[in-house]
Amino acid sequence: MSIELPEVYLMRHGETAWAASGQHTGLKDIPLTEAGIEEARRLQPRLAGIHFDAVLTSPLQRARKTCELAGFGQQAIVEPLAVEWNYGDYEGRTLAEIRQTRPDWHVFDDGCPGGESVAEITARADRMVAKLRTMSGRTAIFSHGHFCRVLAARWCGLDITFAKYLLLNTGAVCVLAYDRQLDQPAIRSWNVHH
Repeated sequence: MSIELPEVYLMRHGETAWAASGQHTGLKDIPLTEAGIEEARRLQPRLAGIHFDAVLTSPLQRARKTCELAGFGQQAIVEPLAVEWNYGDYEGRTLAEIRQTRPDWHVFDDGCPGGESVAEITARADRMVAKLRTMSGRTAIFSHGHFCRVLAARWCGLDITFAKYLLLNTGAVCVLAYDRQLDQPAIRSWNVHH
């Protein structure tokens, strides 16, 4: 069945050890935990029966494995733009650890020293939005928490500081869509998980 306006389904990967401990996990390529594997498997019935015209996944194993366990591994294309924020010096560190030296730090306001700045992640998300706007039908993206949040903000034309209000659990599904016409991007659903 064809849909009139395009939709983008965003899936955050399943749990990893660092996600569970609150450590910033950017480009470190760590696997899913057993709980993360179960979260990924639970995506399969949630997405069953939905036809995706394109399936994209971050190159990192936690997103690729989630995509595979959700039933879309054969269809998926690796999309480098969908990789997580490069946390640079803050890779592997918790918010509490970072705030010992930078008490007011927030990733969406300040970016990451030695990693991606706010301007750089915004530009990458904008390239992803531009690519998505050329696609028709339904697109699935298996990606990461902070990048999905930035992507949603930029989809709606908002500054990425809005992303701090979009909490996103591991193994969750979100839908970016349009409100009646292509010049009205919107968030249809956010952080749906089972």
